[in-house]
Amino acid sequence: MLTGVQIVFLGGDARQIEVIRKCSEMDATVSVVGFDNLKQKLQGVTRDHLTAELLAAADVLVLPVVGCDDNGIIHTQFSNEPLKLQDEHMASLRKGCKVYTGMAKPYLRSLCAHHEIKLVELLDRDEVAISNSIPTAEGALVMAIQNTDFTIHGSDCMVLGLGRTGYTMAKSLQGLGAKVKVGVRAEKDVARAEVMGWEPFLTRDLTDHVSNIDLIFNTIPTMIVTAQILSKMPTSTVIIDLASAPGGCDFRYAEKRGIKALLAPGLPGIVAPKTAGLIIANTLVQLISDEFKTRGDVE
Repeated sequence: MLTGVQIVFLGGDARQIEVIRKCSEMDATVSVVGFDNLKQKLQGVTRDHLTAELLAAADVLVLPVVGCDDNGIIHTQFSNEPLKLQDEHMASLRKGCKVYTGMAKPYLRSLCAHHEIKLVELLDRDEVAISNSIPTAEGALVMAIQNTDFTIHGSDCMVLGLGRTGYTMAKSLQGLGAKVKVGVRAEKDVARAEVMGWEPFLTRDLTDHVSNIDLIFNTIPTMIVTAQILSKMPTSTVIIDLASAPGGCDFRYAEKRGIKALLAPGLPGIVAPKTAGLIIANTLVQLISDEFKTRGDVE
């Protein structure tokens, strides 16, 4: 239980609603900002405005999956009012308050570091990232089906990156009967891919492997599908970029060549917000509970 813990939520999408509900069910004292237009009732939750006074009372501050942009703007799906996290807000947090988010941009990291506030990025944790890779892969498959005129079964597919999302993506494609190539950056991942029955290659050799690819799923968050790479692939190839914005594809040149390239970050929140929200909620509640039990502040 989280009895006695004061949690403030700033903005978010449908995933955040599941997290809010879970915290309230665990008897935390919950205040939310940026949910003015949410029609459904959040039982036991107080809707509030972003003030220094509100944050000064918080034990925990929870931001959306992407905490805020590089100007401090927080995504608020359920409000028309802009929500901006500023230095004065962080200064009002009391010592020992923790900030939780999915992934943080430099602005948020810098604010937390400056005020010596502990920042926890939940998507860095295996229990969140691995579980989250499932709705990501499912959403990518939906996009692939909607944007092609052939079956995934029997098609030539490529997955770039063999991290948690890449692994699940390759396995899902294999399960549907695709021929799967996997681009990896480390020699050790070559053997891992071979054991799974995929055809591995090093990403430095990407140019040599795109001439007959139907679908590319990129998970590497740096520019990898460059204009040079795009010039070597068929114009019928469809690219689905799952890396965080701005992705790892030269979208301008892809459009110029007539190659369909789609940037698709945040798919779990689009295709399965309830499941994605519960994944985050369960980990968040456990982390908060462990923290305050250590302090002796919760039941």
